[in-house]
Amino acid sequence: MTWQELAEGVYARRYEELDLTVGLVVGTEKCLVIDTRGDVDQGAELAAAVREITPLPWIVAYTHAHFDHAFGTTPFLPCEVWAAEGCRAELDTFGDNARRKRAESYRAEGKPEIADALDRTSIERPDRVVETEVTLDLGGRSAVLINLGHAHTDHDLIVHVPDAGVVFAGDTVENGPAGWTADSFGVDNDLTKWPAALDRILALCPKIVVPGHGEPVGPAFVAEHRDGMASLSVLDAAVTAGELTVVSALARSPYPEDVTEAALSRNSARPSESA
Repeated sequence: MTWQELAEGVYARRYEELDLTVGLVVGTEKCLVIDTRGDVDQGAELAAAVREITPLPWIVAYTHAHFDHAFGTTPFLPCEVWAAEGCRAELDTFGDNARRKRAESYRAEGKPEIADALDRTSIERPDRVVETEVTLDLGGRSAVLINLGHAHTDHDLIVHVPDAGVVFAGDTVENGPAGWTADSFGVDNDLTKWPAALDRILALCPKIVVPGHGEPVGPAFVAEHRDGMASLSVLDAAVTAGELTVVSALARSPYPEDVTEAALSRNSARPSESA
């Protein structure tokens, strides 16, 4: 839980809990906090950590609506809260139920302090929406908020800091032991569009890409897992069409079984015969 300075005034902060990575971009007039952690207490810790770096007024950006990235915002208010179009609806529709389920899960895992914090957490809706792209002037530098559309969720947002060559990618990029992890995939994913989202990141020619989980990476890592995601998308389509069994897909995947199974499990009807 220390700040890693990626370029002058551009920081990542990685946490043991869920291997979450958040970001901070400091200008001469304002700073931008990228994701706020998973509950009100975790958000308060992050807010205090930001104040170790800068006293400047802050702006918050959500990379997406999942609890670990967007539920810690209350300690930052009042401030602008930016997100891609679709994030607000996701929080309104599913946020409170996600908060309760996560609290139950943490309590079952023997982590009552996190469960209690989630019980006390208010979900803060974004009040600024990025339809395509918005440039924020932080004073002396810009941060560009880009709506990637549908990849990890249907409202993925990335933050590009052009003068530093850094992109904060949220969970559009993850850096687990094999790149993607089983937790990377859920019902919100669109494997067919995810590779194109990664291409958009690469088109920015970043020097450093900060994933939503894990250590910062370079563009070669993103390109490798763009190709891996494209492979998963092809396998998923073949299994869905009945042209390939899950067993055969597992054998052909560039990823471990648990990752591949998670990517393919979004569809319930699967052929069981060998192919």
